[in-house]
Amino acid sequence: MRTDPTQAIDAALEAIGVPAHAPLDAPASASLFPDGVAFRIEIPSVEGPACLDAVLEEAATLDVPVRRVSQGSGVSMLTDAELDRMAKAAADAGVEVSLFARPGASWGRSATARSSAGAALAAASWGHEQLRACLDEAMRAAGHGFRSVLISDLGVLAAFAELRRTGSLPRDMQAKVSVMAAIGNPATAKLWQDLGANTLNVPGDLDLGQLSAMRAAVAVPLDLYIESPDDLGGLIRLHEVADLIRVAAPIYVKLGLRNAPALYPWGKHLEGTAVAMGRERVRRARIVMERLERAGVDTRTSAPGAEGLAVPCP
Repeated sequence: MRTDPTQAIDAALEAIGVPAHAPLDAPASASLFPDGVAFRIEIPSVEGPACLDAVLEEAATLDVPVRRVSQGSGVSMLTDAELDRMAKAAADAGVEVSLFARPGASWGRSATARSSAGAALAAASWGHEQLRACLDEAMRAAGHGFRSVLISDLGVLAAFAELRRTGSLPRDMQAKVSVMAAIGNPATAKLWQDLGANTLNVPGDLDLGQLSAMRAAVAVPLDLYIESPDDLGGLIRLHEVADLIRVAAPIYVKLGLRNAPALYPWGKHLEGTAVAMGRERVRRARIVMERLERAGVDTRTSAPGAEGLAVPCP
């Protein structure tokens, strides 16, 4: 007779005088995505059309419901033909693509952004020129049919929201706030939401109580690295995924990679690496799905093109 591993672990812990489960003060979230699901899978660092094709192929092979991909190098690092190819592939698959509206200070002349004390400024738009460049990239993405851009600067978001309000950007264009925006507390999260953000990528090292406080402050979905790249801390929280979903829903479960090279800015010279990393992120997502199934978590997730997904309209 097969032993229930959960009961066996509970019994073993109790036998040595340890509580079977840590007390959790963080309440379960009462919120869900519009279609009633608690989580969606996001694959980050999908840098070009070949990488997107590989991610979609691997997702079909491993039965992983990838519903959003994001890109970190920026709209400016893709040709018009590459943008069109990505938009069509994503539209056919019913998958959201969020492209980064760059540049930021660390890509320009700012010595402050590259200093140890000023690193927090790296993702800021440095000066009027970069502010305009980010907005131009958002409009270029929209012109190729994309309906989501990553934003890491508060001023860019404010101007983006105004362009969307006036119709210069499509009314259904979404702003996905980058993890580089450093949303470290609920008040900051609410400020970004109130300025027009549609989803918030919060730091991957927030504990359950801190995530619960974020959820209490904002209604928009939270994006969370379950595994973080080394330059974001290298955290691996696969064992916590069920509780992270429980307290933070609706949540985009993001799979980065520890022990992997940095890709930004991507180009053809890094395409093989980017494709291999994309496939591995999907495999990590398969591990997440299996963990959730073993934990008895409802693994139903959104259908392709579900409400709230910013699927391109090429």
